Amino acid sequence: MDKKKKIGIVDILMLQGAVVVYSLSTVAAKLASGHPFLSFKYILFFGLEFIILGVYAIVWQQMIKKFQLSLAYANKALTLMWSMLWNFVIFSQGITPWKVVGVVLVVIGVIIMNTGAETDEDAGNDALKNASADASVDAGDNANKEVKL
Repeated sequence: MDKKKKIGIVDILMLQGAVVVYSLSTVAAKLASGHPFLSFKYILFFGLEFIILGVYAIVWQQMIKKFQLSLAYANKALTLMWSMLWNFVIFSQGITPWKVVGVVLVVIGVIIMNTGAETDEDAGNDALKNASADASVDAGDNANKEVKL
């Protein structure tokens, strides 16, 4: 009954796919911001952002079924990396060494979170089992105590 879900590289790549989709919403928002409010192009890019966020919401719901919430949100931090990449590729804006250092630190943190995920989940399951067993023993001890008047 206690199925252990192994998180594989495919799962992590799918999670990053969701993050990439989310980061594309920032591109659509940036494109919309370059046009006058409520102009045709503004509405077009704003609508695109809305569609991207809708797709992201559906994909994200599926991803958080597989991952601990804290792990999933740690991976979401990689939006910084994708946004920096889109900023460079699409908008031709520079990447500074400090931005790279910042993103590298975030990536290292996400890698640490991902490698510790299985251990944390196993530890949490073991703690839950131990707490349940302790509660059963305590209940048994209390049922066998005599009441003295």
